[in-house]
Amino acid sequence: MTELLEVRELRKYFPVKGIFFTKGHVKAVDGVSFSIKKGETFGLVGESGCGKTTVGRTILRLIEPDSGEIVFEGKNVVEMGGKELLWFRRKAQIMFQDPYSSLNPRKTVFQIVIEPVRHYGIDVGDPEEFVVRLLERVGLNEMHLYRYPHEFSGGQRQRIALARILSVNPDFIVLDEPTSALDVSVQANILNMLRDIQREMDLTYLFISHDLAVVEYMSHRIGVMYLGKLVEVGDAERIFAEPLHPYTKALFSAIPVPDPEYERGKKVEQLVGEPPSPIDPPSGCRFHPRCRYAMDVCREKEPPLKDMGGDRSVACWLY
Repeated sequence: MTELLEVRELRKYFPVKGIFFTKGHVKAVDGVSFSIKKGETFGLVGESGCGKTTVGRTILRLIEPDSGEIVFEGKNVVEMGGKELLWFRRKAQIMFQDPYSSLNPRKTVFQIVIEPVRHYGIDVGDPEEFVVRLLERVGLNEMHLYRYPHEFSGGQRQRIALARILSVNPDFIVLDEPTSALDVSVQANILNMLRDIQREMDLTYLFISHDLAVVEYMSHRIGVMYLGKLVEVGDAERIFAEPLHPYTKALFSAIPVPDPEYERGKKVEQLVGEPPSPIDPPSGCRFHPRCRYAMDVCREKEPPLKDMGGDRSVACWLY
């Protein structure tokens, strides 16, 4: 598979305003690099506040990056403007986390889904027939065409959002915790539908989530984030079977298993303390204050993301 998207040394700092001056910066994304191959799902996981959502929104330039490169189909997104940026926004879409605020409450389903088509000037023939076909593809039907968002459940709203995304025939979709606000039974339906649509349309996903079981089900490759940095990247099956970074081990050992006997004998990698402040992160490895394997070098030097072979990398001085 060829690489559709490359992210190189991406950084995004948010200023912390005082009364008269800036007191510091929240280092939400601090030197993140990864690539996504065409047709695959790259899962981005980590604790709340680690910078996952900021990465996704910065890639799409919903938030402007401070530095770094975002290369999509060989073109640097950071340098795009005018018609070129309009082309990119059609090719790269996003499904937001909250299905209750991502749809305009004053517009009908037909108006919501057809709006991007009209914005980009796409010829779809009969607009109503086109929207009905999209709704049927996401599990809705013609009955829903002229209803308003408040008449739908959370799962149905995410289906409408997906129909809106598919209306412009994108190549790349950022899925920002698309099922976290939904019931478990509804989550399964949405995830299966996303996988089916990906196979049919050869779509590429960046799947952002804190739900590790969902990430394991959806992803081909995984990036684990901690305090604005990637600490481990690689094949999803290998990482879940044998995590290398101490943070990844602790994160994955916390996944609940529906078996009381298994839980009793399960060895849990305990994390010490709370995540440090992203305004003033620790020197060296950012995980060292919570790591039981920490050495002197961990406190002094930041570990690079080291290639471990087999399309796997880890940022840890233990390797």
